[in-house]
Parts: sequence; C-alpha cells; structure tokens
Amino acid sequence: MRLINRAARTLDNGGIVVYPTDTAYGMGCDLFNKRGIEKIYEIKKRSKKQPFSFICSDLGDISNYAVVTNYAYKILKRLLPGPYTFILGASRLVPKILLPKRKEVGIRIPDNEICLSLVREFGGPIISTTVKSLEDEIITDPDKIEKELGHCIDIIIDGGVLSPELSTIVNLANDTPEIVREGKGDADVF
Repeated sequence: MRLINRAARTLDNGGIVVYPTDTAYGMGCDLFNKRGIEKIYEIKKRSKKQPFSFICSDLGDISNYAVVTNYAYKILKRLLPGPYTFILGASRLVPKILLPKRKEVGIRIPDNEICLSLVREFGGPIISTTVKSLEDEIITDPDKIEKELGHCIDIIIDGGVLSPELSTIVNLANDTPEIVREGKGDADVF
C-alpha cells in the first residue's frame, strides 16, 4: 500500500506511472494533466490523432466522463471489471487533448487489484496505454520496463511478469456493439 500511496502522490504531482492491469502493463498520468499526456505521447512516439483510453474506479465514475445509455450500462455492469476497453460518447469533463477528431472515449476498469487500488487512492481517472518497447512489442517484465523506459517515467509498480495480451475493444457509442479489436476479453458475448 505504501507504493500505491507513493504512486498516487506521483500522479498528483504530474508524474508518469507504470502499473499492472489485467492484460499488460499500463503507462499513465492524471487524466487532467496536459503536460503528462503530452509526455506519454512523446514516450510512445504516437500521433496525437490517436487518443488514449483511461481507467476509472467504478461504473459510477465512468458516468462522469462518458454517456452511458441503459443498454451500455447493462453490458458494463456484466463485464467490468474485466479485460475490455469500451468506447462511449465523451462527456464535457473529458479534456480536449483526448478528443482529437471524435467525441468518444475509451474507458477501462481492469480486473487487477493493484491497478484499482491506485485509481481509488489517486481519486480520479488515469490515462492507460500499453507499455511497449521501441520495436512496438509489449513489455511484460517490470525489470525490462525499468531498463528501457526508467529514464522517462517516475515510478513502476511491480506486479510480476504479465502475459502480453491486450484488452478487447468494443464500441458502444451507438448502442450496437462493434468489436474494434479482439483481445483477452471474450468477444463472443456480443
């Protein structure tokens, strides 16, 4: 818990944190820290036209940042926490830097107690993007993350070696499930 507290303070101070999820390691910062978000774009060498998803602590928290219809709520309630990223319409609270073209956001509630403890302790949503090497391979070992990215992140929460799986991305913005990417979450439920 001491490391979770330290990581939450790091997020409060605008830092970049690496943390385990139920799929792979995530890299993130405070959803409302523009400099932190820009730094993650630099680290990932990613176009700002490709928005990041973010992690919320629970379904109530999601409704602050996304338009959740009754249909979407039933699906979210059944499958979260879990290895899914759901694309929903964005609320006005979502920073513009995350909405380059669309007015939609990707939201997760991973089934990982370390990750959820961090989000709860921090008290707000955290940007979530998979930690990858310069060769665009998912890094599953926290020691390798430290070697490759330690110079540009502030803290790593070691959750052991994880499997290199991505979340299943499902677009629910129009109340018709559309599988954007198949991953660890079972897409057959849709």
